[in-house]
Amino acid sequence: MPPFRFRLATLLRLRELARDERRAELAQAYRAKDLLEEQERAIEQHLASLREAARRACAPGEIDVDRLMEARRFETVLLAQQQDIRQKQQMIDAEVERRRLALVEANREVQVLENLRRRQYERHRAEENRREIKQLDEIAQQRAVGETRP
Repeated sequence: MPPFRFRLATLLRLRELARDERRAELAQAYRAKDLLEEQERAIEQHLASLREAARRACAPGEIDVDRLMEARRFETVLLAQQQDIRQKQQMIDAEVERRRLALVEANREVQVLENLRRRQYERHRAEENRREIKQLDEIAQQRAVGETRP
């Protein structure tokens, strides 16, 4: 009997490649998400240090109004950047979810073909076992007939 050959092996390889691409796309989206989170943490640190500096500038004694106004403008810029980052994070979260679902679907498509290949291989092995048993039975029958002849 010829060795097992899965007729849809090429399709399975194509689906595996597509799954790997979906996995890489999802990883890329996660990297973008991490980068945005890092940027937001940096802005939070800037805001905290800016607020601390403004608090110290308002301490008893001489107040530098120009410095306070500049700090307030910079805080406004940072808050706008923070808002922009949060909007981008929402878009990235939606993209991560879309890519995650695409990966789930690609995994499912690969699993369907792998299950089909496994079932076909099991049928092939069962058929091969039946043929071997049939051959062994024929050989045993021929020997039994040969031994009973005088």
